[in-house]
Amino acid sequence: MFHIRGDFEAAVVLFRRLIAVHPTAEGHTFLRWSLSKLGKIQEALSECKKAIAIDPEFGNPYNEIGVYLIDLGRPDEAVPWLEKATKAKRYCFYQFAHFNLGRVLLDARQAGSCTHRISEDSAARPRLCARQDGY
Repeated sequence: MFHIRGDFEAAVVLFRRLIAVHPTAEGHTFLRWSLSKLGKIQEALSECKKAIAIDPEFGNPYNEIGVYLIDLGRPDEAVPWLEKATKAKRYCFYQFAHFNLGRVLLDARQAGSCTHRISEDSAARPRLCARQDGY
């Protein structure tokens, strides 16, 4: 609700309270989103790492770390995080990680590798649907 209204400060307060009672990877990931909307990228990165510590199979925080590193001008550091997102057992959006890897490769002028990433993304779609049905 707070996100819809753009009240990210209130969302941060709420997510911190929820995490204090019941810490989950998802809670830290939502807190990360609120923090990033407030421009608190280092705190958002920290929340991603906390989410991974709780559930290393949850793919969202790996992708988000990769995106932050790309945006911070550190694309080479982003690649291992994005690769982990593509292999995470619990991730509904593999295409985001493949797309972001493609961004890194395209920026590095490796268009052939970028095309390969897009093909991998297309091949991952049936797997994506199967995993979504498993939740």
